[in-house]
Amino acid sequence: METQFYILLSLKTQQGFSDYGQFFLGDDGEAAYGLFRQLKGIEQIKDGCLLHIDLMETVNELPVKIKSICCTLEELGANCKLIAREIFRLNNLEEMR
Repeated sequence: METQFYILLSLKTQQGFSDYGQFFLGDDGEAAYGLFRQLKGIEQIKDGCLLHIDLMETVNELPVKIKSICCTLEELGANCKLIAREIFRLNNLEEMR
């Protein structure tokens, strides 16, 4: 099975964290890690942190959390813009090869 990477968006609710979005990054681990390093937020997860962004990998078809960051709503907006732009760039580079 091929390893796939994706970014998982979640928010804190009274019942715990609820996933509300995903960005699929494909099978290039170097590109996935590189993109995640560019995201705004802090790695130290605190109780008051309501928005999480997780770098996920599928291993034997099972999800594995690689890294997490906590961000504000403003940082989330900037991160989503950056993720969309990078996915667009990576997909267009693939088509050119």
